[in-house]
Amino acid sequence: MISLTVNGQPREVAADPNMPLLWVIRDLLGLTGTKFGCGVAQCGACTVHLNGEAVRSCVTKVSRAAGQQVTTIEGLSTNNNHPLQLAWQEADVPQCGYCQSGQLMSAAVLLRENPNPTDQDIDDAMSGNICRCGTYPRIRAAIHQAAKMHQGGAKS
Repeated sequence: MISLTVNGQPREVAADPNMPLLWVIRDLLGLTGTKFGCGVAQCGACTVHLNGEAVRSCVTKVSRAAGQQVTTIEGLSTNNNHPLQLAWQEADVPQCGYCQSGQLMSAAVLLRENPNPTDQDIDDAMSGNICRCGTYPRIRAAIHQAAKMHQGGAKS
């Protein structure tokens, strides 16, 4: 049994220590918001937080998460009111939506580390997340909006 904390809840899973964290999250814990994209850590669809840092869960062994804090898109907020989630809706970011949970999780780390990012900061931080629909301008706008919301600024 491997013990880890997922979205604030202690969990134990019977998994091979080499099993990718993605499959533990999706198949064993039933949290399907985290998506499988490429399987080689290139697209970012599977991004989750491990002790607050963005990691690609498709290549992160569950043994690395043992005893650690894992946050999935389901744990970003309890009622979808995280500034990023609100800004994502306001900016109508998703097109197909497949990559969006990974985009949001990467953006959350960006805003935690840099609460007022420039366009270049956003582009650099989000470069590992691919959106096949090309919604990058809306993603950037939503991150700027979330930064304003988080700082108590008015919506645009």
